[in-house]
Amino acid sequence: MNIQVNNIAEKFLCLTSEIEQGEGLQVIIDGYPPLAVFHLEDGEFYVTDDTCTHGDASLADGEVDGCEVECPFHAGAFDIKTGEPCGAPCSIPLKTYTSFVRDGQVYLVE
Repeated sequence: MNIQVNNIAEKFLCLTSEIEQGEGLQVIIDGYPPLAVFHLEDGEFYVTDDTCTHGDASLADGEVDGCEVECPFHAGAFDIKTGEPCGAPCSIPLKTYTSFVRDGQVYLVE
């Protein structure tokens, strides 16, 4: 679903209730690579590309520790908030996306 509010285009990603704190969820939407929506322990939601930049692994399946996600294939890690690699063998940053929560729903800002 596409919505435009105040000239900002947004895409619905998922319900907040679909992701427990400290977990990630893979989301597929038209026009984007697979995305990972993370619900951190502080209650905030963040969106990144889901595929590790080092190998073909779903980061939504990775272990979340604080604001880092560990790739399930090679144990490399990324900062979920910034996309910066923070554990070898990952060296290429992960793309992050602007998102927000409204009425229990997570949206991507286009």
